[in-house]
Amino acid sequence: MNKSNLVWIIDDDRSIRWVLEKALQQANIPTTSFESGNKALAALAHEKPQAIISDIRMPGIDGLTMLKQIHQQHPELPIIIMTAHSDLDSTVSAYQGGAFEYLPKPFDVDEAVDVTQRALAVANEQEEPNESVNSVDEETDIIGEAPAMQEVFRAIGRLSQSNITVLINGDSGTGKELVAKALHTHSPRKNGPFIALNMAAIPRDLIESELFGHEKGAFTGAGGQRQGRFQQANRGTLFLDEIGDMPAETQTRLLRVLADGEFYRVGGHTPIKVDVRIIAATHHNLEKLVENNHFREDLFHRLNVIRIHLPKLSNRREDIPKLTQHFLNSAAKELDVEPKNLTKEAEIYLSNLTWPGNVRQLENTCRWITVMASGREVHVQDLPPELKENKTTATPRGDWDKALRHWADQCLACGQSSILSEAVPTFEKALIETALKHTAGRKRDAANLLGWGRNTLTRKLKELGMNTPDED
Repeated sequence: MNKSNLVWIIDDDRSIRWVLEKALQQANIPTTSFESGNKALAALAHEKPQAIISDIRMPGIDGLTMLKQIHQQHPELPIIIMTAHSDLDSTVSAYQGGAFEYLPKPFDVDEAVDVTQRALAVANEQEEPNESVNSVDEETDIIGEAPAMQEVFRAIGRLSQSNITVLINGDSGTGKELVAKALHTHSPRKNGPFIALNMAAIPRDLIESELFGHEKGAFTGAGGQRQGRFQQANRGTLFLDEIGDMPAETQTRLLRVLADGEFYRVGGHTPIKVDVRIIAATHHNLEKLVENNHFREDLFHRLNVIRIHLPKLSNRREDIPKLTQHFLNSAAKELDVEPKNLTKEAEIYLSNLTWPGNVRQLENTCRWITVMASGREVHVQDLPPELKENKTTATPRGDWDKALRHWADQCLACGQSSILSEAVPTFEKALIETALKHTAGRKRDAANLLGWGRNTLTRKLKELGMNTPDED
């Protein structure tokens, strides 16, 4: 590969630079590395790479500020942004600043190489990325480091300069309205209204009045003229939740509004022009509803321009500890009390539950804990009775291993040291408690299950401060 395909790697972490250098060299991609953005900017004054891979948080100039500076001077230069702090605002800011792609750490090396090769192909074809716009300051409550949530963040980032219609699919409680708000907040319409309407929560005979408004005397009880949600959302976003529950006659009227950009109030004769972006959501399989003639196919295609799939909470278990702490802090702030903290055992227990109500159920559980748990430290026995009655899901060994690796990576990323001294006792305590539970407290039998002698188990119980009755 020729010199023109040189890639710059910018990261203050030497190990990250080394891993990327070796991986790209194996793909015949030459590299030059910098430990700070300032050094890279100085080098850019007299030479230019074909692509850049940069961290966000570094000493000196941060990656997003550097991204904007480079993008203003060299808009054709693809820049790949990577960070261990894979939150929604960072993702959106990266794309709005002109990033080619966004890689959350820890990244898959093969994926990093593939993204770099795509960036080089774009550079060689001289394709221009989007123009830079100012970063968004609004905070969001979307938390997610699981791969499926990172895909959601990427979608929101890529759509941040668009008014395009979006359809959100996800089970009840997965956070569809939160994603819709984020799409609005990180869009050109962010200064306009965000109006939400749940189709499943409104009586069928009132839906059209809610959507389009009504004139005085249009029906019994219509004592005056009333604006509908479409008019309220003018120059903003209208979020139609549970669109799959919309009655057939309302689907027809909605289709006309999407096609013509105008509507009539119920009982009205004057067309009303509106400029509204539609974001729809459903937990239904709309394709099945179309197939069974319960949803208009032409309306489905109008709505299904860009689709975002939200995962169940059970499919993003690595996010449960952070979500739990976030909800505990929010509940404490709302109730003006000290926030509760989960023990490691309680955190693991919650992470292994099935959560049929998804994120909403977890949030309500955290409210219950904040009100009902007696101490600041929350143990498994302090959790709601219905959670202890439910069986935890059988976690495949691969999920357990993945969760452990994720925990270790987060600890090390935060600068924590001696993580074995925390992990091993927790690990041993969990296994010992489980073995004793299976043997009704009989130490000799529990030791056999663990592959230890009875004396080893006794010593471990003492080391871990686990006081148990002397039963054989």
